[in-house]
Amino acid sequence: MLTKRIIPCLDIKNGRTVKGVNFVDLRDAGDPVELAKIYSDAGADELVFLDISATEERRKTLVDLVRKVASTINIPFTVGGGISSVEDVEILLQNGADKVSINSSAVKNPQLINDLAQKFGSQCVVVAIDAKQIDGQWIVHLVGGKVPTDWNLFDWATEVEQRGAGEILFTSMDNDGTKNGFANEALAKLSKLVNIPIIASGGAGNIQHFVDAFNDGKADAALAASVFHFKEIEIKTLKEELKNNNIEVRI
Repeated sequence: MLTKRIIPCLDIKNGRTVKGVNFVDLRDAGDPVELAKIYSDAGADELVFLDISATEERRKTLVDLVRKVASTINIPFTVGGGISSVEDVEILLQNGADKVSINSSAVKNPQLINDLAQKFGSQCVVVAIDAKQIDGQWIVHLVGGKVPTDWNLFDWATEVEQRGAGEILFTSMDNDGTKNGFANEALAKLSKLVNIPIIASGGAGNIQHFVDAFNDGKADAALAASVFHFKEIEIKTLKEELKNNNIEVRI
């Protein structure tokens, strides 16, 4: 049985870790390299770094960050934000990233998923999907959740799997930052629909929410930010509780 993964997420803006609610109202959460080391030592299974700022210097800043993180931690990490070409990915992987996460660029150019999977292998390609419910439908959004698309969550998830994505990072925008729990119904439907791992994101507020994401949502991994950044949940305690609930984790 595959172990379930716990993944702290670090949203990066201008070289700092930030956290918001429903994708807005950002506040500073610390130095990303220091946080990466803390999480690695604390037993996190993987890390995700998402560059959410749009400065022209971003690519250079991100590569520097990737290099520093790679030399500091010994767990896999994924990098996303503004990646739109095979060349972008090549540079990040060469500098130590294990996987990349693509979102808006995948919707605008779905062929990018095929190209990346072909060149680097599916295991490197995470497609992030931000979706929220509109009139009872889960609608995929782009540009940090600002722009709705014509895709619904489940059709797009099926499409990205067929094109070679190795993993889906699903963020419920309705749940993001609310600490009311993950979107377990949508997660369970996704897990049934596709055969690649699903990372649950958006809504973690307490340990029970993680238990529910794995039991009810059938997620393969659970990602969270503020509850870890602001020390509301310790990873060691979380994993012990998951173990107590018969959820297989790496301790």
